[in-house]
Amino acid sequence: MQVDDFRAGVRAWIEECGADLVPAAENTDSVDAQLDHQRHVQRRLFDVGWMRWGWPQRLGGYGGSPTLRAVLGEELTSRALVHTASWSMHEVLGPAVAEFGLPEMVEEMFPRLLRGDEFWCQGFSEPEAGSDLGSLRTTAQLIGGNWVINGEKLWTSFAHHANRCVVLARTGGGGSRGISAFLVDMDTPGVTASPLRTMANVDEFCSMSFVDVKVPAHRLLGGVGAGWRVAQHILSCERGTIFWQRGAWLGHHLGLLLEVPTAMQSHRALGEAFQLLWAFRATSKATQERIAQGDLPGPEASVDKIMIAAAEQAVFDTARELLRGDLEIADTPAARTWRREWAYSRAASIYGGTSEIQKDIVASRLLGLPRSA
Repeated sequence: MQVDDFRAGVRAWIEECGADLVPAAENTDSVDAQLDHQRHVQRRLFDVGWMRWGWPQRLGGYGGSPTLRAVLGEELTSRALVHTASWSMHEVLGPAVAEFGLPEMVEEMFPRLLRGDEFWCQGFSEPEAGSDLGSLRTTAQLIGGNWVINGEKLWTSFAHHANRCVVLARTGGGGSRGISAFLVDMDTPGVTASPLRTMANVDEFCSMSFVDVKVPAHRLLGGVGAGWRVAQHILSCERGTIFWQRGAWLGHHLGLLLEVPTAMQSHRALGEAFQLLWAFRATSKATQERIAQGDLPGPEASVDKIMIAAAEQAVFDTARELLRGDLEIADTPAARTWRREWAYSRAASIYGGTSEIQKDIVASRLLGLPRSA
């Protein structure tokens, strides 16, 4: 399947489906409704085949370049038919589980992930270990043929709606080498997910506790001590297809702002947001081309992360300037959506690795600068 043919086919299908793919405006505040709508869209996409392109046949896909998945996400998020945050989860976690999981396990469950019959989450951050994963304290011990996990996780997106979670836990000594990764069923006794309502008034994030959680040995991903490699694989995927579709999501919102009557002084803010977004898109396009050649990005993807955080905050800062008053206090579905997205954008320079950490990676690993002046 060629990319242009794929894009044309997806666009024709979206046009044919019409209003059936559009989320109800009154449900924009609800994560439950957001995920229910995504499942509906995902199942329709899987059943007609669009969801299967770009994934290997052994996983239930039709094969083809990963670029096809980026195009699908772009076409959906640029129309706000799905929310970019929840749509990204199968792209974040699926490739790493496919790479490091036992083939028979992955091939059995992966089609359900693609069809939206399952939803997975990522248990990385902890109360005192966010961007610094080498400091995590959750432990896993091999006891009687099972791994037994104990610990706490924090800021786990959609955990209370997830069927499975990729959990990092310490199985060895300190630092990154003592970390292993596990695919844990969320209904396992001892797993608790507690929603956290954010300043954006959504309960997307959760705190999680693991108390004597027994995980079968075959759910270990990549072997003992391979957790750091699994985490790096996931972060590389996060900066690929997912950033591309998030850029499309930002472009959709910037396009809406162009329809708002503006004073001359607001033109500058619009222009700055536009140039930051398209500078990111140009960089991300090169990253997508690299991934299409089978080369996952390394530390250079930190540049993508820095750029998309700046673009996201610029787009929604511009929204706040143009929609001043309405964005802060109006009680319409549109105003609540803008308010939620503005608040969410404040975290863009924190989640997925803070901008400070990314700049440190650029300085030390790309530019070869010393860690201290």
